[in-house]
Amino acid sequence: MTDARRPATPPGEEAAALEGQSGQSGQPAPEPPAGGRLSPDVRSWFSPFAASRLSACCHGGAKMAVLAYSLGKREINQYFTIKNAKLLSLAAVFLLTVLHSLSRHYGGGDTCEWLLSSGKFLGEGVWQPYGCMMHRYKSTEAKDCLHQKRVAFVGDSRIRQLFYSYVKLINADVKEEGNKHENIPFEDRSSSLKVDFLWYAEVNNSMKDQLMSWTEKTAMKPDMIVVGAATWSIKLHNGSSETLHQYKANLTAVAYVLQRLAESSDVFWVLQDPVYEDLLSDNRKMITNQQIDWYNEAALSTLSSAERSADLRVKILRASRLAAQETMSESLDGLHLTESTRDVGTMVLMNSVCNKILKPIDGSCCHPPPPATTVQLLTACFFLAAIGGFLALNVLCSERHRRGKHMADVESGEDRKPAGANAAATLKVPFHAVCKLGLIMAYFYLCDRANVFMKEQKFYTHSTFFIPLIYIVVLGVFYNENSKETKLLNREQTDEWKGWMQLVILIYHISGASAFIPVYMHVRVLVAAYLFQTGYGHFSFFWLKGDFGLYRVCQVLFRLNFLVVVLCLVMNRSYQFYYFVPLVTFWFAVIYVTLAMWPQILQKKANGNICILLFSFLLHS
Repeated sequence: MTDARRPATPPGEEAAALEGQSGQSGQPAPEPPAGGRLSPDVRSWFSPFAASRLSACCHGGAKMAVLAYSLGKREINQYFTIKNAKLLSLAAVFLLTVLHSLSRHYGGGDTCEWLLSSGKFLGEGVWQPYGCMMHRYKSTEAKDCLHQKRVAFVGDSRIRQLFYSYVKLINADVKEEGNKHENIPFEDRSSSLKVDFLWYAEVNNSMKDQLMSWTEKTAMKPDMIVVGAATWSIKLHNGSSETLHQYKANLTAVAYVLQRLAESSDVFWVLQDPVYEDLLSDNRKMITNQQIDWYNEAALSTLSSAERSADLRVKILRASRLAAQETMSESLDGLHLTESTRDVGTMVLMNSVCNKILKPIDGSCCHPPPPATTVQLLTACFFLAAIGGFLALNVLCSERHRRGKHMADVESGEDRKPAGANAAATLKVPFHAVCKLGLIMAYFYLCDRANVFMKEQKFYTHSTFFIPLIYIVVLGVFYNENSKETKLLNREQTDEWKGWMQLVILIYHISGASAFIPVYMHVRVLVAAYLFQTGYGHFSFFWLKGDFGLYRVCQVLFRLNFLVVVLCLVMNRSYQFYYFVPLVTFWFAVIYVTLAMWPQILQKKANGNICILLFSFLLHS
């Protein structure tokens, strides 16, 4: 590569130049030997020329890299402007909204069904149902939801495991002890809650009689019934086909009773989980996954044929089976479930029953959209009126333009606009801004308060945090400007600093990075730095300008709180829910009162005080 500062030398001239340099030294240019290796004398002769060529090559490569960066930056800035980015984002939002709405309308949008029948492990025991968020209930929440209720678990040893996992959520001190093949009662006196396990290892007349008794004695009928059994039928009858046919016949009779109970209670049928055949003992070898699948198919076909309506039907719990498929290899005996799998079944049952009662923020499964409040309706009417006014102004302006709104002034010979045209054009600006704000708030409402979009709980991985961060850093390389400010912490510098911190904090919240302690600690520093920057900006203004007027105070309070107040109205949230804005508002008030009260210490009053001058110099140097 030739030096970019001079024209390239043709091969012939370059050889001549080399020969000329050798002639100047008084020695002919040595020729390399036939073998291709250079002697030490030859290498010493070639080294100055090679070094100069290498330096020119590196310098030219650096200039080419800078040129490529400049051209790439110019191309990106030309085609990927802020306006184009907004248009692309708007098109993506509109397209995603339409696709999700059609998917929910035609593909089924029952989040309860998603909760019960689908899901996967995100990692570390975190279960994610398809399309909705599952709240992880605590003991106090469970007691509030199940206050003065009765819950019954009916079935075999696997249902007993689910029973123990359920009562441990209410009281963690419960021990799995006693005779396992008998009924086990549990009562929590603080919440007047009763949870019973009834040992019915097979679907037979005994189970049917017990269920039938609840339809006759309504005072004893549980509010929630969890039923399931099959493995003992396979074990006792060695997996015979006659037993499977009898199982179907008995379940048909039981299904009718379950449907009657479902009219006033939550009834769940638990599908049989798979087994890990290699770990099964000899007396359980006949319990194979093929047998399990046959019994599950029999249960599904029987219960689905007995369904009356979507609201009055037995709910099928499939999620625990899906969880067991991923964790059954960790089972101790190949038949019973691991603790993490049992917890999945427990949380699915809790979300299915309690989400509609407690309405947790992070539990969208089985959680119908909340009805709009009066404040939300009034806010929606305001934005709709603004949109209507903006459309009316557009129609008015276009109509005047069509009729020729420029009228000739006979006396001056100049064109002039009517007074109404200027007023309409002036009104369009605030109406247009309110319309855009209304559309943004409508999108926020659809995302957070409606069931248009599917939702997923946060689960931190390094890739979900660092890949977007690296992408933004690389993109920021192509968008930079030279600042004319030379002072430390000038306005442009602090705005750039706060902008980067906002991006990092946004990615931090979206990715759930608070679960990773190193990231959490660094982001806490960024939040503190952002608070410092906000306070420093307000202090600098009052220190330099000395403007403590009411107009300035109202201007800052409006700028800080306007968006949050609108969000509170649209989303039906309290002001403290958006905690950072109340925090910075409070500290703005503290800075204002501190600097406005007597005696005022400002830059323009500090000329005669050497201490204050020194403080000002250190602050702004």
